[in-house]
Amino acid sequence: MDLFFDSLPLLIALPLVYLGLWLRDRLRRRGRGRTPILIDGSNVMHWRDNTPSLEPVIEIVALLKAAGFRPGVIFDANAGYKLEGRYRDDAVFACRLGLPAAQVLVVPKGQPADPTLLAVARDLEARIISNDRFRDWEAEHPELRLPGRVIRGGYRNGALWLDLD
Repeated sequence: MDLFFDSLPLLIALPLVYLGLWLRDRLRRRGRGRTPILIDGSNVMHWRDNTPSLEPVIEIVALLKAAGFRPGVIFDANAGYKLEGRYRDDAVFACRLGLPAAQVLVVPKGQPADPTLLAVARDLEARIISNDRFRDWEAEHPELRLPGRVIRGGYRNGALWLDLD
């Protein structure tokens, strides 16, 4: 029984590593030469009035595409439930966001999106759009302390703002 509990962290970490590598490869194949930026979809969808909505994510995706970036979006497994009361997968979100399915990931149920988001961002040297401070992950991801690595944003007087500089 101790062997099971000793190997439990590895059993949890392996799927996260696999998901990160899978998304990294998907993003690399889709947009060579364009700078990737990852969107913390589950965070951003609460930016307008703290009410879950896909509109803020759609607006950011459009802005990034127009500016020549290659956006990728990562959601927690419960994002579909928060938005529509039922599970939604990568393909559904990709269609609604106007992105190829290769640029959207819904992490599996029971796994937080943060480890996958941070691993893919590190691997791609991508910035992250989120208001999450990722304090629980700073020790493992010191790059989060670099200026501009995490892009904050929100709405002021009904207009989207991003600290993209």
